[in-house]
Amino acid sequence: DDLRCPIVVIMGHVDTGKTKLLDKIRKTNVQEGEAGGITQQIGATYFEKKTLLTQTAKLNETEKFDLNLPGMLVIDTPGHESFTNLRSRGSSLCDVAILVVDLMHGLEQQTIESLTMLKNRGTPFVVALNKIDRCYDWKTCKDTPIRDALKEQSEGTIQEFRSRSSDAKIQLAEQGINSNIYWEMGDDDWENSDFVPLVPTSAISGEGVQDVLLLLCQIAQRKLWRQIMWCANLQCTVLEVKAIDGLGMTVDVLVVNGYLKEGDKAVFCTLDGPILAEIRGLLTPPPSREMRVKSEYIHHKEVKGALGVKVIGNGLEKVMAGTPVMVVGPDDEVEDIKAEVMSDLTKLQEKLSTDKKGVMVQASTLGALEALLQFLREETKPPIPVSAIGIGTIHKRDVTKISIMNEKGCSEYATILAFDVPVSKETREHAEDVNVRIFTADIIYHLFDQFTRFMENLNEKRREDAAAIAVFPSIIKILPQHVFNTKDPIIVGVEVVEGILKVGTPLCVPSLDGLNVGIVTSIEQNGREQETARKGASVAIKIVNENNPTITYGRQFDASNSLYSKLSRGSIDALKLHFKEKLENEDWRLVVKLKKVFNII
Repeated sequence: DDLRCPIVVIMGHVDTGKTKLLDKIRKTNVQEGEAGGITQQIGATYFEKKTLLTQTAKLNETEKFDLNLPGMLVIDTPGHESFTNLRSRGSSLCDVAILVVDLMHGLEQQTIESLTMLKNRGTPFVVALNKIDRCYDWKTCKDTPIRDALKEQSEGTIQEFRSRSSDAKIQLAEQGINSNIYWEMGDDDWENSDFVPLVPTSAISGEGVQDVLLLLCQIAQRKLWRQIMWCANLQCTVLEVKAIDGLGMTVDVLVVNGYLKEGDKAVFCTLDGPILAEIRGLLTPPPSREMRVKSEYIHHKEVKGALGVKVIGNGLEKVMAGTPVMVVGPDDEVEDIKAEVMSDLTKLQEKLSTDKKGVMVQASTLGALEALLQFLREETKPPIPVSAIGIGTIHKRDVTKISIMNEKGCSEYATILAFDVPVSKETREHAEDVNVRIFTADIIYHLFDQFTRFMENLNEKRREDAAAIAVFPSIIKILPQHVFNTKDPIIVGVEVVEGILKVGTPLCVPSLDGLNVGIVTSIEQNGREQETARKGASVAIKIVNENNPTITYGRQFDASNSLYSKLSRGSIDALKLHFKEKLENEDWRLVVKLKKVFNII
């Protein structure tokens, strides 16, 4: 009979309405306070038993379900793809999940990611087919059970709902998930562990929200009662570390099982090794509000799982999100507990390997930092190197630290990517003085866009600077029947035998002691000017030689001599650095061949 609160997690694609659905259950409004409407920090909301009973009262008149859970804890995990590791952190904590699917769009990339995570972990879940209010001619029945709402709809609306929900069923089946509208499931389906109930919902007007809540309670009591038996062993995970005005550094933790008491000696995990700290305070927000929204806190002497709680203590600045917290008991060896707490971090630290050259990344919480690092390393092509990391406000010393990149000759990395952190005015001014760029954003992918744009512009500028030095490899032969002008300028028809001929290429004749013929100042094909001509093209070119204007076709050289691009060590280096993607493999082979011709080492 002694059950703990089941922990519920909400997952799904961006913009399917996860936070709105949670708000509807919670009747508050976090979504408006979130950047880009994307949930960016793990929050947790505790529902008391009486809240659950009042919310499901109407539906329970027909369902007659006997609720004996002490309440429910909902973690609101971020839903954007770059938060996969935050999400996996969320879903490894959870007992049961709500997967939100947009009824109008069906399964999207992240929905499929979330599905895979739930399947791999064997977490039972319900699918909320959200946005049913978008069906044609939907008549709103605020906050009613979904079947009552469907009874009010016209035949056409019901038909659209039927066809869209059967599409969703087919898409789920393609992912290997058997599902059905929950009131159409027979008892066998309920017994069958891998059958997933579908609940049509509207996060805006609240239809079907009661159904979701009741279903979660039913699944928890029917399928998970062994898993949610309360036990006294402490199971506790850090959600995030935040500086709060007046309280200093606090740690948000999720106590899954067991007790946490004021005065406990707890071991936390940091980048610099384990720390032992006394718990000076345990705070929870008032009931039915979320841990992320500022409101007056309630103090506790002890808390019992499952509950999200804010821990106050000394020296917690460096505690890392996603790591376990353990309490040292009377018979425990502190060193053993420290080793156990650190075991997860050893895995994490491999993720935080930092390069010698690279940008600095600063984020509001460790979870966000991890997500951002993973995003820069795995989602971006090419990966953006990171040389320094930090959490919290950016100070002058951080700017000074990264300005070394200017001296190292990689000024593009004298950059701070700041995610959701404040930057003071003097820090910005200092950054301008020492030539450091600070990009700030409160959505990860916007930060990435800003940096990519900056890099593209920089590379473009470097290409322009390098274009003067870089010479593309080519060998051309003159077509003797197309000689239009023999000197100053020489205008002849040529065929590109190998490589790429570009405007600005210096040409020479290696067989005549490297005779400099001049520089290509224009290329025409069928009367149209163009910048380049590739292998196989026949074009007319104009060659100007300012140092030797008297050089004449037919006197110093003629059609029997092939003309080569004049390469040098510098021009090859410039090609490699800035124009690598413009050359095919055979062009690089030609570069190698020309290196021998010009004796370039």
